[in-house]
Amino acid sequence: MSRAGVIAAATLLIVGCGSIGTPLPPALHIPQRVVDLSAAQQGDKIVVQFTLPIRTTENLIIQKPITADLGIGPAASPFIPTIWAAGAKHFTDLPTDKPSVKYAAPGSPWIGQEVVIAVQILGDKDRSAGWSNPVTLSVVPPLPPPAGLEALPVSEGIRLVWKGDAPTYRILRRGVGDEEPAALGETDRRTYTDTTIEYNKTYRYSVEAFRTSADVRASSERTPEIEITPKDIWPPPVPSGLAAIAAPGRVELAWDRNPAPDIAGYSIYRAEDDGPFTKIGEARQGPTYSDRTVTAGKTFRYSVSAFDQIPNESEKSAPVSVLAQ
Repeated sequence: MSRAGVIAAATLLIVGCGSIGTPLPPALHIPQRVVDLSAAQQGDKIVVQFTLPIRTTENLIIQKPITADLGIGPAASPFIPTIWAAGAKHFTDLPTDKPSVKYAAPGSPWIGQEVVIAVQILGDKDRSAGWSNPVTLSVVPPLPPPAGLEALPVSEGIRLVWKGDAPTYRILRRGVGDEEPAALGETDRRTYTDTTIEYNKTYRYSVEAFRTSADVRASSERTPEIEITPKDIWPPPVPSGLAAIAAPGRVELAWDRNPAPDIAGYSIYRAEDDGPFTKIGEARQGPTYSDRTVTAGKTFRYSVSAFDQIPNESEKSAPVSVLAQ
């Protein structure tokens, strides 16, 4: 190859290759700020919750251990979390596989005061993207917890009863396998009926008193959990509206459809004149029955009961009389 050809080939190589560019600085590994901090008073504790970031400010997945500082201080003071003492907490080697953090800080030093709460996440060399969203909370004298919680099976579900003098109560329920109880409902009474249960499943209930306003989010300590496994021992309602019509060689019966959700059918009972009732059949398709075993000229009395899938059977309905044709 001529000298001119070598120069031309070298020029093409230089033009065709991408340039290396300016070297990038090393990653700082600063965790993103916490933006979902929440806080509420429970008994004499301030319960703080937040979610750990999984990425850095450079949008890299966090792979190194991180720590966190939690600060609690009077709202009237300047917002300088680094000097807070009472209630402060330093979390070390926080797990990244369980990003939700829940911590109960002492609330007694702040009773009667309004406080500000914040958290910052520290990464490599204690670098931080700043303090989280601040939460303002008025700390009040602890509410007394409810007492004497009982769980009673009733036809509607599980009825809870307890004692207490709080303005409102929160009911919590935990099923088998649940790590934490879930809020089920709220009431201003000292009783609550859980109508969402399933029979033969085990439930654990607890109750807490609570009070909320613009800046107060306070609840009592929860009652000890009580456990119950409800069984279906409740028969359907007694059938109503029974009517009997005589026709040649038969008596036609009809009654109101039973409202029970687990109704399986109806039992039909018959008595001759003033004799005892005996079961003559069942109706599973609906609230009707045709008795074709009557004797003309005799008086028959009829009654109907309802039964469910267990089967639990109701009481018999009010009887009706008819003269067979």
